[in-house]
Amino acid sequence: MPKTSSQKLTEFTAADHPVRRLRRLKEKAIEFVLFLAAASSVLVTIGIVGILITESLPFFSHVSLKDFLTDTEWTPLFENARYGILPLVCGTFLATVIALTVAIPLGTVAAAYLSEYVAPGPREILKPVLELLAAIPTVVYGYFALLFVTPLLQKVFPDLGGFNVLSAGLVIGVMIVPYVSSLSEDAMRSVPNHLREASFAMGASRFQTVFRVVIPSAFSGMTSAYILGISRALGETMVVAIAAGMQPNLTLNPLQPAATITAFIVQVSLGDLPHGSVGYQSIYVAGLTLLTLTLTFNVIGMWLRKKFQERE
Repeated sequence: MPKTSSQKLTEFTAADHPVRRLRRLKEKAIEFVLFLAAASSVLVTIGIVGILITESLPFFSHVSLKDFLTDTEWTPLFENARYGILPLVCGTFLATVIALTVAIPLGTVAAAYLSEYVAPGPREILKPVLELLAAIPTVVYGYFALLFVTPLLQKVFPDLGGFNVLSAGLVIGVMIVPYVSSLSEDAMRSVPNHLREASFAMGASRFQTVFRVVIPSAFSGMTSAYILGISRALGETMVVAIAAGMQPNLTLNPLQPAATITAFIVQVSLGDLPHGSVGYQSIYVAGLTLLTLTLTFNVIGMWLRKKFQERE
């Protein structure tokens, strides 16, 4: 008696059952590996925060939080130590502002040029070449700022010293241009073409279309590029350590030497401070301060991105 189609399907399903079960096990295994990869970054972050907090708490048993936040001198290695974080924060912000003044305009213009003006063929060459700037070691940028940029600036500012925040900030700005331009260009290229075509149909020029249609439409994505640039500038170490002078001065004058949080960490890490001393603990307090600043800017960036997405 010939088998019906339902009987054949039942037999096929039963015969295929071990294969399907093995496939489900493979999928579960892959899912578990992907979960571990995703969770590892969270666990590493939690570990870093935990170490910074654990090592920083004993510091505040010797130094009051008020003095830490309001004192205008940072001399943890002196005999009469002072632990006011304001000079380091000021130097960090000064270098970051100078860097962003260079990186955001240049990166945005470069992204607009690559996205809207360059043909696909040349774009595939120009974009990787621009991104090569991010592959240069930061110590090279530091000596470039010290030995090339600073002498050029001294021709404009004769009283400029060998160490200053201006040259360091300018070089950091050039260094983070690829971060801003690459992500901004990706955001611009994701803008639907019908918006460009509608702008051209209304008689707008290419320049007007780029800066009045494309960039506003892509700004929520470009915000991520700007926040990445800010975080990269805040965390830069070797350029400011080499070119800015590592002198914790409370100043807003970019022509003066200054120290950043990361430069101080490098300076102290090279010494022979005993474990558990207040000077040693100041490294972790500085790191925790930098982490807090970076986290604050990232939260602000996520909020701004959400606001612009709601407007779109």
